[in-house]
Parts: sequence; C-alpha cells; structure tokens
Amino acid sequence: MQREDAYTKEATLKNQAKRELANGIDKDPIYKLRLQCFSRGATGILGLSRAFRVMDTDGSKALNKEEFKSGITEMGLDLKDSEIDNMFANFDTDGNGSINMTEFLVKLRPPMNKCRLNIIDKAFKKMDRNGDNQISVADLKNVYSVRDHPKYLSGELTESEILTDFLKNFEAGAPNPDGIVTKEEFINYYVTISASIDNDAYFDLVMRRAYKL
Repeated sequence: MQREDAYTKEATLKNQAKRELANGIDKDPIYKLRLQCFSRGATGILGLSRAFRVMDTDGSKALNKEEFKSGITEMGLDLKDSEIDNMFANFDTDGNGSINMTEFLVKLRPPMNKCRLNIIDKAFKKMDRNGDNQISVADLKNVYSVRDHPKYLSGELTESEILTDFLKNFEAGAPNPDGIVTKEEFINYYVTISASIDNDAYFDLVMRRAYKL
C-alpha cells in the first residue's frame, strides 16, 4: 500500500489538525469536532462511529442527547456542553429529542468525491466475501493467504491471529473492539486517509495496491 508514505501523510494531517485546534480561533462546533478526530488519525472518526454504534442497542441509528454526549465524552473529545448542545440541536430538525447517527457522521466526515467512494466500495466488497456488509476473520480467510507471513512461518502467530491483527487496524483506539468492521466503519477509516491525500489518482493507487484491486 506504500504504507510508509500513507502513514507520513496521515501524520501530517494529524499535526495540521493539532496546530489548527491550538490557534485560538473560534470554530464551528462540528468543524472543531472534525479537527479533533483528525488529530487522532485514521481511527478518529471511526472511533466515534463505533462509540455511537455501541450505544445504539436497538439498531435504530437514533441517539438521544445523553447518548450523543456520552459518545463524545467516551472518546475523550474536548467539547463544551454548549457546543455539543448546538450540534445536537442542528441535527434534531424535527425537535423529537433524537438525531440520526448516520446523517451526523456523514456531515462530520469531510466530503469525498464519487471516484474515491467507488474505490473504497470495491475494496470493501472484495473483503466482504459473504455479502453481509461487514468484514470478519471468516471473510479474510477467503481473501488472503498468510502462508508467506514471517510470523506464520515461524509459528509465532496462527492464521486467525494474523487476520485478527489486520482487523485491529480499524479498531485502534475505538471502544469495545469486536473483530467486526461494518461498511460504514470501513468508510470512516478511509475518509481520514482520503483527507490526507490531495490527488485522486494517488488515492486510487493507494487503495488498489492495498487490496490488489
């Protein structure tokens, strides 16, 4: 994946976000939250989405204000109560006391053009072998061979342990890791990588090399 270069770009984005957060200029709450997520790298927005998913016990994708605040607090994101209230009010358009989790995360993510979304979708579909809109170790066993992995050859790690380590890339810093990566979480991970790469063709190349598309 030319991972070293991708990691360098991600590190640059993290540092830029930290500098902007520290410049003392007032910011729109959702932009400030985006910067705080960026300052944590690729797992920032992903971690917040996972925190919300844990709280969405009935699968409705609706969060009340208390759940919304708890998700932000659990991630250790630094926002005033007034800023959280402002964001919640902006998304609770019908005034029923709840907001749609997916709509909020879409707004929080920086925009991505269609070609970038398409290549992310292709990568996800390749990994999601059984078509259930989530990636698990069972899916990966049908996609990747670990036979040439140094730690597999040495006996240090089993096949399942190596594949689980791969999934942990999407769970680093996230609450309650479960070894499952949903399509939304996959997008939330790569949206930050995308934001660190200006050139569409290079982002496309990064994804194709990472997933052998």
